[in-house]
Amino acid sequence: MSSRLRARASGASPEEATEALEIDLLLAGVARHSGYDFRGYARAAMRGRVRQAVLQEGVASASTLQERVLRDEAALNRFVAIVALRRAPMFSNPEMYLAFRREVVPLLRTYPFTGIWVAGCSMGEELYSLAILLHEEGLLGRCRLYATDMSDALVGRASEGRFALSDMLDFAVAYQQAGGCQDFAAFYRREGDFAVFEEHLRRNVVFSKHNLVSDGAFNEFQVVVCRNLMRDLDPQLRERVQNILHASLVRLGVLALGARESLSGTDLEGCYRQLSTTRVGLYRRMR
Repeated sequence: MSSRLRARASGASPEEATEALEIDLLLAGVARHSGYDFRGYARAAMRGRVRQAVLQEGVASASTLQERVLRDEAALNRFVAIVALRRAPMFSNPEMYLAFRREVVPLLRTYPFTGIWVAGCSMGEELYSLAILLHEEGLLGRCRLYATDMSDALVGRASEGRFALSDMLDFAVAYQQAGGCQDFAAFYRREGDFAVFEEHLRRNVVFSKHNLVSDGAFNEFQVVVCRNLMRDLDPQLRERVQNILHASLVRLGVLALGARESLSGTDLEGCYRQLSTTRVGLYRRMR
């Protein structure tokens, strides 16, 4: 059944059915033209991001957007960045970071060197949160962190460590809730309306492009962090990503997912043990 017929069958208006068809054609065109394949993303999430791209580009519809992104590489890059962007404050879900300090940090102390992959790093909020935690625990100097995303623009933004100064108060509150023990302002310097995180937090970070939809595992890590990405994927693509993350973890390595994401009911459920008694999305690979 076509997307337009599915939309009509679900009670969508003719305008919504037309939009659904336009989005299908847009995603098919982008996949064929550039290799960026977003057809496995959950439709509700994709619809919102396409609408955002339509507004940003100042065009009338997804059809007009398709014409632009297929002919203009800069417009294509902007579209990819919108689809890939996942905004979350630093230290979001502080309970996860508390559990990480309590249960994962002691494991990391047993390794002479730790490899950590932040998959889908977006603008770097998760990366810098983790780097600050590792710094406070005296582990950052013996860690190598890989921060990857499908969007060159987002990887570039993450490498700058630059965030709106107006966000710092909220970030500082979450930092304290996550077990932070220093003055949060000590980790960044002010540059106009921006806060730029200190160089030592990214000294051991490799920033690189990696697409979980089309690329495979590229290394083995003691920790893989991929929070709140899989909820935007359809079941088939979610399974592919879960397999990549599993292949990227050493045995007894730790996987961090979003609090609302779970391995329950998946083929890999038996390969992991949930680490924390509170549901914060930390799993240890057992096999």
